[in-house]
Amino acid sequence: MHLGNFSVSLNVKDIQVSKQFYETLGFSVFGGDASQNWLIMKNGDATVGLFQGMFDKNILTFNPGWNSNAEKLDSFTDIRDLQKQLKAQGITLDTEADEQSTGPASFMLKDPDGNPILVDQHL
Repeated sequence: MHLGNFSVSLNVKDIQVSKQFYETLGFSVFGGDASQNWLIMKNGDATVGLFQGMFDKNILTFNPGWNSNAEKLDSFTDIRDLQKQLKAQGITLDTEADEQSTGPASFMLKDPDGNPILVDQHL
């Protein structure tokens, strides 16, 4: 099972302070809008999303259909198929994608330690 491109989405207290910190570590802004309190930063293939006031915890994020530069892949497993595979293996989902829809969708689950995982397909 390939869940797509991986990144970590961080709940930050001050987006400008966090931006400066990650720039010191060699990251640069790849996307987002600081005036809307979110930025996507990259260092090579490593991706960190900075989100101020948007959610309560840090989130492990997977994006089916994207490579590490948010470019569409020619071939990927649709999020609804991933969801069906996980449910068939007995995984409980916190939120689910509408399996009758097509295109962008997401679902969420938690690992055994309560860490949130977002699978978010933008295509």
